[in-house]
Amino acid sequence: MRKIISITQVTLDGVMQGPGGPEEDPSNGFTQGGWAMPFVDEGARKVIDETISGEFDLLLGRRTYQIWVGYWPNQDNSIGKAFNKATKYVVTRTLEHLDWKKSQRISGDVVDELRKVKASDGPPLHLWGSNQLLQALIAADLIDEYRLWVFPVIVGKGKRLFESGVPPRGLSLVASQSTPSGVLVATYRPAGPIPRA
Repeated sequence: MRKIISITQVTLDGVMQGPGGPEEDPSNGFTQGGWAMPFVDEGARKVIDETISGEFDLLLGRRTYQIWVGYWPNQDNSIGKAFNKATKYVVTRTLEHLDWKKSQRISGDVVDELRKVKASDGPPLHLWGSNQLLQALIAADLIDEYRLWVFPVIVGKGKRLFESGVPPRGLSLVASQSTPSGVLVATYRPAGPIPRA
């Protein structure tokens, strides 16, 4: 059984939209893109290096795939090498052809198809961003681990990590650290129903 690990850069008010730059995801009039970059210091780079150091495959929604395919295949740095080496499972109903090497299309009943991928042999599946896909996997209780990079910024509006309508769940903190620029890095695992006093 493979783990699905959600890796999410998020603001203090829960927004995960457009951390890398203003052009990344301006949908719904979002104008605050790029909020994460001023806080990426040596400590954050170390977290990224640790995240990509082992074997993993990628699980990407269509929008994230389209953003990444224009950038990462041409990068020769450690992140580019790790992403290019990984098998990319791309959830899309519209893209017929995937140009990035080692990409596989997932369509149809996405939750059912990803349950099959999760049940197969292989390394963990890293899900970076991909808000719409993430919401579906949270609702289906398929996320095994949440790795949150909480940035010390509030943007007010945008796509949120936990959108309205996700089922209530308890989480267990299994690791945490902070970077010199104030990014909190926390790893949570599902812990069943919300505890009651």
